[in-house]
Amino acid sequence: MILVAMATGARATPGAHRAAAEACHWIGRAVGRSHARLAQDIGAARRGDLKSGLHRLTDRSLGKLRASAVEQGIDPEEYAATLRCLLLPADPDCRVRVFFGVGAGGLFRLRDGEWHDIEPQVTDITGEPVVGFGSLPPETPDGDRLTMDLGIPTPPSPYEPAPEPPREAFRFRASVARPGDALLMCTGGLADPLRGEPELREYLTGRWSDPTPPGLAAFLADSQVRVKGYADDRTAAAVWEA
Repeated sequence: MILVAMATGARATPGAHRAAAEACHWIGRAVGRSHARLAQDIGAARRGDLKSGLHRLTDRSLGKLRASAVEQGIDPEEYAATLRCLLLPADPDCRVRVFFGVGAGGLFRLRDGEWHDIEPQVTDITGEPVVGFGSLPPETPDGDRLTMDLGIPTPPSPYEPAPEPPREAFRFRASVARPGDALLMCTGGLADPLRGEPELREYLTGRWSDPTPPGLAAFLADSQVRVKGYADDRTAAAVWEA
């Protein structure tokens, strides 16, 4: 299994890059320890188990980050990070792609020459089913939907007290890839212009619709195409489906 993780530290704070690196470090360790179970759940399309399990791992990883801030004598709100991850099974017969994390950014799929914004919205409760999953979240005996599928945080991790005020909700998306797809995960610096500027979408469609992925230099150049009115730093990772 391949884990792709990217993080963005709090704006205008001196330790932002260290907090981002530490967030990636902790989620890498957490996923590494649980990789066997995660691989089984992905292969069996256990959406509920995946979502709740990855929610716990993310919560504990960011809890570790806050604990690290306390140890360093830093305000935890300044030593914080958004975290966005992709899990990709190494099994070539498994086409399930799993996104999870906390914080703003973008998740896009280029399919048959068209861009689809598949970023999970935290206000979404149900939404259109994803191929291979699609069922409504289970109910409790009282008829309530389980909170893990409503975007409500799970109970606080043992690494920290209950969050106050509430933090950003956990985001999760499991989808089934098709040959020829390109899946793009990125920070807001690229997500915002991709959503707001049709010319950028058209340009990247022409550049990235070939079934053969671009070389690294070409990918970096494409990812940094200037768009007037958008100046934030960009981090992007893309997966081309053979």
